[in-house]
Amino acid sequence: MFLLPMFLHGQVERYPTEKKRTKAFWETYNLALKYKSTNLQKADSIRNVMIELSYQEGDHARFYALLFDAEIDKIHGDKEIYFQKIEALSPFLERIKTNKIQLEIFKRKGEFHLYRREFEQAAFHLKKALFISKKTRDNEEISETNALLAQKAMQQNQKDSAFYYVKEAIQYGRRSANKSVMASAFNTQAKIYGYFGQIELSVSKNLIALQLASEVSDLPKMGSFSLDIGEAQLAILNFKEAELYFLQASDYGARMKDNRIVALAKVNLGVIYRNKTDYKRAIKFQTEALDILMVLNDYDGLGSAHNNLGDIYQDQKDFQKALSNYNKALVYFESIGNKEKIATVYHNVGIVFEKQGKHANALNYLNRSAEIRSEFGFKGTIYSTYRAISDVYAKTNNYALAHLYLKMYSDYSDSAKTIESSAKIAELNELYRSEQREQLISIQADSIERQKQEKALTSTKLENVQLKNNMQAYILTGLAIVLVLGGIIGFYRWNQTKIRQQQQEAEMNQTLLRTQMNPHFVFNAMSVIQSYIYENDTQNSSKFLVNFSKLMRLILENSSKEFIPMETEVTILDKYLSIQKLRFEERFVFEIKTDQKLLDEGAIIPPMITQPFIENAIEHGRLHLKEDGFIHVHFFEKNNMLHITIEDNGVGRKGSQENKKGSDHKSMAMKITSDRIDNLNKKYRSEGYMLIEDFDKIKETGTKVLISIPYRTSTKN
Repeated sequence: MFLLPMFLHGQVERYPTEKKRTKAFWETYNLALKYKSTNLQKADSIRNVMIELSYQEGDHARFYALLFDAEIDKIHGDKEIYFQKIEALSPFLERIKTNKIQLEIFKRKGEFHLYRREFEQAAFHLKKALFISKKTRDNEEISETNALLAQKAMQQNQKDSAFYYVKEAIQYGRRSANKSVMASAFNTQAKIYGYFGQIELSVSKNLIALQLASEVSDLPKMGSFSLDIGEAQLAILNFKEAELYFLQASDYGARMKDNRIVALAKVNLGVIYRNKTDYKRAIKFQTEALDILMVLNDYDGLGSAHNNLGDIYQDQKDFQKALSNYNKALVYFESIGNKEKIATVYHNVGIVFEKQGKHANALNYLNRSAEIRSEFGFKGTIYSTYRAISDVYAKTNNYALAHLYLKMYSDYSDSAKTIESSAKIAELNELYRSEQREQLISIQADSIERQKQEKALTSTKLENVQLKNNMQAYILTGLAIVLVLGGIIGFYRWNQTKIRQQQQEAEMNQTLLRTQMNPHFVFNAMSVIQSYIYENDTQNSSKFLVNFSKLMRLILENSSKEFIPMETEVTILDKYLSIQKLRFEERFVFEIKTDQKLLDEGAIIPPMITQPFIENAIEHGRLHLKEDGFIHVHFFEKNNMLHITIEDNGVGRKGSQENKKGSDHKSMAMKITSDRIDNLNKKYRSEGYMLIEDFDKIKETGTKVLISIPYRTSTKN
């Protein structure tokens, strides 16, 4: 006899017969799956009920009940218990011969060996899982298995293989049309970019993952990805953005009753407040996180919290408490074999001993940290350890070894450029603000001096007022006549200028329409639709045709207007880029970012002012031939000007010169855009501009376009 949770009463009791008990089990199982992504507390309370119900069923039901039970432990962060339960499922390989269950066991056993860094065994099980998933043509499982193989290659420092497998994961994720699976694949790609030191691309891919998860309201992934993005921002010392993402992750965790996500957000928020030197709040966040993680038995999270407490106490020069917390962190990390975190703690302990003047102990721990990072491929963080070792040798007057490690540090210094650059930017911003304050003080002093001089002159001027009064009457009369005549002449000239400007705008609108209706684009679009029809691909042909027809309608409806709402411009760009993605078989990704302020204030924009540059990125930047190509478009307001940036990582201006095809169309589109900006400058007396430069200035690849035009809203227009 067992007790049901209150919210399940009645669901199982309705089915007294054996047949209906089976129905009760599967209804309970489906309810549990729903709770797993919406209310973790209810999912936790239902798992024992399912296990009890499964005793009355066959092996099939028993397997899924036990698998669900293990997955809840994984979500809570208790990986040791999770993998123990996965190992306990091995006998089902012999008892149940269905492809689906065999696939589940092989995939999770591969994940277990990957967690243990047993790469040969991990590869064996994952290859079996991949074979079954391809045999059954299960695109979701193919994607997830490839993602695990990508993580294996990453941990073995096999960069090319890691990117190959994750590309496969994304490709099959798209074929599955399951946005949650696609989100996981992009998250894996983000982890790989981050692992190999490409923080910007890591954040970019995680933003895609977060967007996909948001579209299907996958709260567990939304919380996890927000944490990942926050940690990437933290790595480049962007504390403001990091804090926003950690608070967002905490909110997602609270919404689905996932205390682990809430606790990990607190761990990271504690790091932010430590960097703000608000040690009281930093310690408060870490201790609150420890209370939650202790209940969940999350050793990885507990280790991180104690390591962070060690950092806080080290800052406060309380070295005894610092070492105590570092030792606790080591116990947790060593119990789960987290080599990367172990190396981090060894580094931190070495720094404490260095500050205490215990140089032999410092070198011992720092060298152990460097050895682990070198052996297991964590080379993106090893440079800081080399620098610390160099400093210790310098303090012990061993300048030869100090120079050697300083050279080794410089070899890895490229990995630190992002962080150093962020720190320098923050420093320059502070200097800029200081200079502004000094300038303000200087201006105020000059103003006071001028007021004194003006006061002295006033008494002298008053003596001449009476003499001037008679002359002023005549002057004012003459001036009024001149102003009237000048007004008439000015109005006539203004009217003529307005007419010429309207004619010029009309001509530009006609030319603009011709450039948007580029015959090459229309012909290629028709060819794609035709190819889908020949392949009997009704779904893609219908999707492509609907997007194409909507795009044509939007272009025809809006090209003649001076301004259109920002939402309409974004819709046109989205339709155009979606068509191009379909046309080139998803070979690039795009992101259109619009600051919320523009939408709230009803911002308006000249129609399709960005489209020529986006077309150039795809056609002349040869973005469709590049691996991991991207286009980023960002609209934002600054100093009462609407700024637009268009970035791509194509072949760049230099590379596109080799492809002369379409150069006339490209030049005409650029000329039209330049003329449109000039026309807006004259009309609204602004200083708009267009700037084009290389996205990667060193390699001379990619293109970055910055357009600045007058900021207009529907109320100001």
